[in-house]
Order: sequence, then C-alpha cells, then structure tokens
Amino acid sequence: MRAFTILPDLALRTLGGSVVAASDESFAEKESLVKPGRPGFRAATFGHKGQVYDGWETRRRREPGHDWALVRLGFPGVIRGVVIDTAWFKGNYPPHASVEAAAVEGHPSPAELLAAPWTEIVPPAALKGDAEHHFEVAGDTRYTHVRLNIHPDGGVARLRVHGEARPDLSIYEGLGLDLAALANGGLVTACSDDFYSAPNNAISPGLARHQAEGWETARRRDGGNDWLLIRLAGRGVIALAEIDTTNLLFNAPAAVSLTGIDGDREVELLPRTRLQPDTPHRFRLHHRDPITHVRVDIHPDGGLARVRLHGHLA
Repeated sequence: MRAFTILPDLALRTLGGSVVAASDESFAEKESLVKPGRPGFRAATFGHKGQVYDGWETRRRREPGHDWALVRLGFPGVIRGVVIDTAWFKGNYPPHASVEAAAVEGHPSPAELLAAPWTEIVPPAALKGDAEHHFEVAGDTRYTHVRLNIHPDGGVARLRVHGEARPDLSIYEGLGLDLAALANGGLVTACSDDFYSAPNNAISPGLARHQAEGWETARRRDGGNDWLLIRLAGRGVIALAEIDTTNLLFNAPAAVSLTGIDGDREVELLPRTRLQPDTPHRFRLHHRDPITHVRVDIHPDGGLARVRLHGHLA
C-alpha cells in the first residue's frame, strides 16, 4: 500500500464524487466506480446482461478506440495518487489503463468536459485481473475532474483518487465556515493512533451512522492520552467547537481539550472538559488570535464521531 492512500479519496461518492459520463456501460453501471467500500461478488449471479459485477464494465469493443469514464471529484484538489481496482474482473479486465485530469470550474456538462484541456497524470500502464494498481501522481496542480481511460474495453471495480482538497473558499467571504472540514480543505496531518478507524473520518461530511464512520483508538495502557492534529482550511479564528461522540456508547473519551497552533505559538482554546457518551457537544471559544492548526486531545482514549471548528478566515 502506498503512503498516499491515507489521504481522502476525492472522488468518493459519499464525499460528493460522481461519474458524470462514460463511453459505454453495457454490462455494469459506471456509478459503481466511486462507491465506498470493497467491491462485492456472488458467483453464478446472472441478470439479463450476464454475470452481475460490482463495478463498471463495457461491451467487447469491435472497432478502434477505447472506453472512458468522466469523474467529477467531490472535493477539487491536488491529486497525490490513483488506485485502479479490477477486483473480481478476471477474464474481462482491461489490459491497460491511463488517467487524465482537468480543472473546469462551475458546473460543466459532459460535452464541455470532453472539450476541455486534459493533462495525463497516469500514463498508459498494464493491468492485472482481480488486483489493485497504485500510481503515484506528481505535481501540485489543482483539478476538478478526472478521466479514466481503459484500453480497449473491459471492467474496473473501483477508481480511487487520493489527494488534498483545495476548494474555492471565496464564496464564503464574510460568512462563517467549518475550518476543519475535509470539504473546505481541512486535513488531519498526524494522530497518536488509528487502530480502529481513520482520523480523517472525524472531519468528513455529514453525520456518522455508526462507530466505524468516526475516529477510534485502541485502549490505552500507558497513562498518556490520544490526540489528532488538524490543519485548518486556512489561517483563521475559531468561535465554536462541536465535539460529537454519537454512536460511541462505551468507548467515548472521558474528556477533551483543544489547543490552537500558529507557527511556534500555542494557545489554549478549550481546557480539559468532560464529555458524555453518544452526545453532540458544543463549546463557544473566546480566543480571538488566528491559528493554522488545532490539536484535539482526548483523555485518555476512545473515539470521536465528528469534530467541527466553526469560524472565519483571517
């Protein structure tokens, strides 16, 4: 597994990603490319188009060319790596694939996207059946869409586009926003432990439906405490913190504290404060100095469903 896979999947459906068009989807629908979770499979499960696959599958191409799928990233951003997963496609996977990216603002139609300038970020590469293929992407260009090209046809179960969100925050000028949110460019850059679930879950969109959709650590036995470090969407002032322990009935932390960081300077945003299990907590903060990062300390261990840090960009 490559290091870039710890970054958010910018194309994920649950983060707003969408497959807006494809050259063909005769056997299996394009929308499966950005579904969350591992692809499933049930042998000898036949529909009117043949074996049912949890992925995108095109017809057997009988003319020159190749098939493609256009994906709108849920979060525009800098792409650090791509995963092309051919899980369960063993006799019908594409022998080669490539990936291109484009930056097209607004709400473009598929025709407008096809006419846009595209940059190759993954050159044509050989694929294997029933396997994950990891490709690192260089550069700091911000993209809004990607195009998966398969040569010449076949099936791909999932496309993962890992990177760092770079949204356009100018629309929030004069308004408050969640400076920690993944959708706004926040990112967990370090944490003490991620044994049960990924720390970036805590700043993901929406509400956690169960424990696995939050951040949860192993049981701590050394007398210390667990923590995560959030890089804010931009340097700003936080006025309200939401610490949500929903779904964590017997493994919520006993307490939480928040520390703001700006360069070498640290400021106490919230002193050690008691938490309740399975409860959304809201705390007004009164420190008015701009900061770039927030350290969330949980005492001693446990899990958080969501962390929201509302404020204004400096």
